[in-house]
Amino acid sequence: MRPDLIHDWNPPGPEPDGSSAARFMLDDETLRDGLQSPSVVDPPIEAKRGILRLMEALGVDTADIGLPGAGPRAEQAVEALAREIVEHKLRIRPNCAARTMIRDVEPIRRIAESVGLAIETCVFIGSSPIRLYAEGWDEEFLLRQSAEAIEYAVGAGLPVMYVTEDTTRARPETLRRLYAEAVRLGARRVCVTDTVGHATPDGTAALIRFIRGVIDESGGREVGIDWHGHRDRGLGLANCLSAFRAGATRVHGCALGIGERCGNAEIDLLLVNLKLLGWIDRDLSRLGDYCRAVSEATGVPIPANYPVVGADAFETATGVHAAAVIKAFRKGDAWLVDRIYSGVPAAEFGLHQRIRVGPMSGRSNVVFWLEQRGIEPSEERVARIFEAAKRSDRLLDDREIHALARSC
Repeated sequence: MRPDLIHDWNPPGPEPDGSSAARFMLDDETLRDGLQSPSVVDPPIEAKRGILRLMEALGVDTADIGLPGAGPRAEQAVEALAREIVEHKLRIRPNCAARTMIRDVEPIRRIAESVGLAIETCVFIGSSPIRLYAEGWDEEFLLRQSAEAIEYAVGAGLPVMYVTEDTTRARPETLRRLYAEAVRLGARRVCVTDTVGHATPDGTAALIRFIRGVIDESGGREVGIDWHGHRDRGLGLANCLSAFRAGATRVHGCALGIGERCGNAEIDLLLVNLKLLGWIDRDLSRLGDYCRAVSEATGVPIPANYPVVGADAFETATGVHAAAVIKAFRKGDAWLVDRIYSGVPAAEFGLHQRIRVGPMSGRSNVVFWLEQRGIEPSEERVARIFEAAKRSDRLLDDREIHALARSC
């Protein structure tokens, strides 16, 4: 940051009371929760292996590699991904989802023993009054189910994360009983979930702080707190940042925000924001590769205006904007080029700014486009391309401009 050129109103880091100051861990749910999207294709295992390796390249800490209790196909995929981690000595650690039922935990135990790898077991159960009413459950049922699954997993030597679904609409007294019991039974982490995208950033922070207090009172000061949020209200990413500030030590997300209904928080954009906030320092030059791999494997297109990895993210054709970028280019200042008309520096993510030519462009766009490609910007050539752009109802693509340049 050059404070002489940019005054930054954004806060520089987490609030002082946030226990997250020590570490910002990320859990990638793309290969499990992300695949619950109604629109996705479940990728073949080789594509999943490639996506897992790209998670590794981005420094993601943990990955949900599936819910093997869903059936033989899911179990086979989980085992293959666990073996990928072992055989290629990946740093990323695996976890698996399981309902609070022994029959869901059992295949995780089998896979862990077979491949020789500890697999974090994320046992989940609904906790909100609306869910209890619909299911015909009561709190005693929740406690019995939770205890059965946690005790079995801990007894099998599996690290356990206890997950309450729909935490953001659950009663405090219910959460206090469930989490206190989970800590007593040996859960190493607990997960606060915004299953239906109900929470706001303020609500997220209040809930995380409440759960931290419950965990500490229960003697679980070393127990980590996860945040898992959806984006039904468009607040998934903001809630992730709020959770970190309030004391969550690991936050979940999916590539491109895929997931059930409107999807999960976008882990790619979470990585971008954590880096820009200075909360992490890592090479994210393969972020585009990761997003494209997920897009191709799942059949989910990347919108042109999607931040950072969308086709339009670092392109401009508007005359005033492009002129400023061009002036920065001519100064030979790459730092300036990346920031004069962008809040995200493209080079930090292996990308670059690009000047296009269209009906809103000035002549300087045309001159610069030609110069960048080693083509003489003669008066006739510039005029012909400029006039064609003004007649157009869209940006000219590179082939069109090349054809116009060759005609002069």
